[in-house]
Amino acid sequence: MQPVSTIAGRAIPFGRKNVDTDVIIPAHWLKTTSREGLGRGAFESVRAEPGNVFDDPAYAGAPILIAGDNFGCGSSREHAAWALLDMGVRAVIAPSFSDIFSGNAFKNGILAVELPQDQVDRLLAVAATDPVYIDLAEQTVTTPFQDRFTFAIDPFRKHCLLEGLDEIGLTLASAEAIGAYEQRQAAQMPWLAQGTERAA
Repeated sequence: MQPVSTIAGRAIPFGRKNVDTDVIIPAHWLKTTSREGLGRGAFESVRAEPGNVFDDPAYAGAPILIAGDNFGCGSSREHAAWALLDMGVRAVIAPSFSDIFSGNAFKNGILAVELPQDQVDRLLAVAATDPVYIDLAEQTVTTPFQDRFTFAIDPFRKHCLLEGLDEIGLTLASAEAIGAYEQRQAAQMPWLAQGTERAA
């Protein structure tokens, strides 16, 4: 997983409330066996609307999405996070998120930033013309106009995102402790190790 420290650039001023995972990535895109290319199907129904923000060249490759309340509600499909990543989105700012989406986003290296509605409204206004800056270490969202908003984040999630650690990375970080445990087990219960050797 790619570490997340600072995320800066244009932010897509979407702002809609109650956007469910079927809007983020429609069900007929779930047949794929690869995460690559899911960005093409992201927000497909919204992109069918004339003048939608996702097809505005000004936001091409934007690393931040600003959404409305209850973003990512609906099903538990992890494809929603994959589609956002494939679009280039590394952070989503909203007043609130579905718990399942928030978890899926975290596990895939997407920072979910919760801010009060009035601050989100301010960022939506700024995003129409200027970039937005997120500093995970400082837990701040800032703009070129001296706006400075602080956000809360679970310390464990913050650590994992800063270090780029997913479940596999966390396990590998404990490789020494795991190896020492296995050696102790082999010494205390040699019959287990013998059984493993025969099975191998």
